[in-house]
Amino acid sequence: MRQLIESAYDNVLLVNETETINAINDTIEKLDKGILRVAQQDESGNWTVNDWVKKAILLYFRTQQMQTYEVGPLEFYDKIPLKKNFAERGVRVVPHAIARYGSYIESGAILMPSYVNIGAWVGSGTMVD
Repeated sequence: MRQLIESAYDNVLLVNETETINAINDTIEKLDKGILRVAQQDESGNWTVNDWVKKAILLYFRTQQMQTYEVGPLEFYDKIPLKKNFAERGVRVVPHAIARYGSYIESGAILMPSYVNIGAWVGSGTMVD
């Protein structure tokens, strides 16, 4: 996955290849599930950025089409769908809180009126406000 994404980032012509699109989508799905992170902290407290994951996010925007998303009376026109099934995930979300697909929100987190972007990782017990 990493090599495909690095190659596509360096050569935009590769972005339309099925294998590359699958690698990008798989990376974003892993972000959404909390399997991958854009940045992670080691035991010493130092942070490491997974640059290839950041590149996958940027490439994901290139591969997605603009769509209209309707949520009750609200309408959004964007390339990235919104997260769903918060009750199943054990995440409290109050009105006007929005989270994009590709963000990870751990069970026990609370989203007050806020915006959680793709690539974010929100841990249990965290209140985003």
